[in-house]
Amino acid sequence: MNFSADVSRLLDIVANALYTNHDVFLRELISNAADACDRLRYDAIQNPALTKDNPDFRIHVYKDTTTRTLTLVDNGTGMSKGELIDHLGTIAKSGTAALMEKMKGSSDSLKLIGQFGVGFYASYMVASKVTVISRKAGESETWAWVSDGRTGFDVREATKEEIDRLDGARGTAVILNIKDEAAEFLIDEKIKHTALHYSDHIDVPIFLGEPGAADKGKPLNKASALWTRPKADITQEQYTEFYRHISHGFDEPLMISHWHAEGKIEYTGLLFIPTLRPWDLFDPSRRSFVNLYVRRVFITDSLETLMFPWLRFVRGVIDSQDLPLNISRESLQFNPLLPKIRSGVAKKILGDLDKLSRDDFHGFIAFWGQFGAVIKEGLYDAAEHRDDIFKICRFYSTLNDGEKFISLDDYVGRMKEGQEEIYYISGEKIDTLISSPQIEGFRARGIEVLYLTDTIDDFWLQNVPEYKGRKFKSVTKGDINLGQDDKKPEAPKESADLIRQLKEVLKDDVADVRISKRLTESPVCLVAQERGVDMHMERVLKIHQKYAGNSKPVLEINIKHPLIEKLGAKTADSALFADAAHLLLDQARIVQGEPVNDAGAFARRMSAFMASGL
Repeated sequence: MNFSADVSRLLDIVANALYTNHDVFLRELISNAADACDRLRYDAIQNPALTKDNPDFRIHVYKDTTTRTLTLVDNGTGMSKGELIDHLGTIAKSGTAALMEKMKGSSDSLKLIGQFGVGFYASYMVASKVTVISRKAGESETWAWVSDGRTGFDVREATKEEIDRLDGARGTAVILNIKDEAAEFLIDEKIKHTALHYSDHIDVPIFLGEPGAADKGKPLNKASALWTRPKADITQEQYTEFYRHISHGFDEPLMISHWHAEGKIEYTGLLFIPTLRPWDLFDPSRRSFVNLYVRRVFITDSLETLMFPWLRFVRGVIDSQDLPLNISRESLQFNPLLPKIRSGVAKKILGDLDKLSRDDFHGFIAFWGQFGAVIKEGLYDAAEHRDDIFKICRFYSTLNDGEKFISLDDYVGRMKEGQEEIYYISGEKIDTLISSPQIEGFRARGIEVLYLTDTIDDFWLQNVPEYKGRKFKSVTKGDINLGQDDKKPEAPKESADLIRQLKEVLKDDVADVRISKRLTESPVCLVAQERGVDMHMERVLKIHQKYAGNSKPVLEINIKHPLIEKLGAKTADSALFADAAHLLLDQARIVQGEPVNDAGAFARRMSAFMASGL
């Protein structure tokens, strides 16, 4: 059979990438073997016959210098013929195009392999050929998958000699024909050191030697679940390797939370926040990847009700003492204990992040830059944790024009006397927001404005009207009082005539024209009506929700700007005035990040005015 196109490209990268640390292939194979044991341990709860003849799970690693092979054997769940083809011949995950795009031209290509759940292919860093012998638990047929990693793969029935490689009547044996340049992996001490270094935390004993020959020997690893050990007995290196085992990543955890909850419900949590953003962080499914165990028995790595979607970047283990073992995964997700565990986990993570923000400023800012947009989703759909989420939320503002994050408490502490609202402006890019005309009046009066550049900001603000009694107020919506008299400014007769004519010329494009309290330098700007949809929010809805609305904005003019003053003197020239009015409106749209309605008409008017001016 042929590999899928994605696998072929991936294997080409593996074979040709210069990656100095080849040890990781053994970590990946041991990790896969341990997962196979975990899955069978769970299946055997419902069907004890699956493990009746071979109840003790184990992994064996051994070499044969005569045939120059390294073999890794587990007595886990095993694979059927179809599963061998699906799991080893294709990458059975979404997002492979993103994987290939990220790998293209990257010097660290192989560091991405684990993030996509394809660590098995790391075998080809050290092997010229890989043979996988497997029998699924409860079945009688044994299959062999063979490939050199280049020309495709064969799947056939295993020979008696190959079947003898298995540990009993089930499981998998991976046989690597070691390349000359990887001959160090045919030395017992190298195998022992590598397995111990990367896999001491594995909750399955790892033996050096063939099945049967070393059953009574001492395992290389402690073979106890890392999260059950006292924190004082666990080194940072052990935490890191466990994190890499469960995340299939190569980075180090940015934060570790390890605790035991007691009381009405009892569970242990060992959770990690990655340093690097997972590739599928913004996948619409918002799936979490925390493994659920019940009394050290692996249940699932994808239970929807275990973690809030806005903590989907967290990796790790939750081990419950109270959940039932004898029901299906589908039924388990409706267990009333899970929401309580989820809430307790969220509170713990948010508390630890708040502590990180105080103890490690640079570490926290690195976290917020990677995951802040996801955390803010919780403001929208987790009202019970909103106060704790606000504690760790960080924003850019006009105080330093995007050079330093601030908290909402920082903002409130600096509010001007008499200021009752928290002002913000939202948009895609901070550079565009910094030059927005709508914030000119705020700058002139020393009033701080928050820059909100994440799409989620426009949504959570619909659900969260205030913070500690201070209402959120968009500077691009409605009328704004910046300490001026609340009455409308009395316009001189010329300005009144100008506004009247602007309204007439632009009546199809704007809801109103008024004198601005916001502007100090620019001639015009656009704002949304007080009861309308904020302009950036409307743009987001059109892109993401196919929103069909088309609200008319309000055009505000700066009557002290020289351009507006000169325009006021041209009201008698209707043709010239109309062109100038439309140019001003288009200018306001462009500054706002909106397209002009008629690019041809805009170009004609602009050319005419430039010719006249020159």
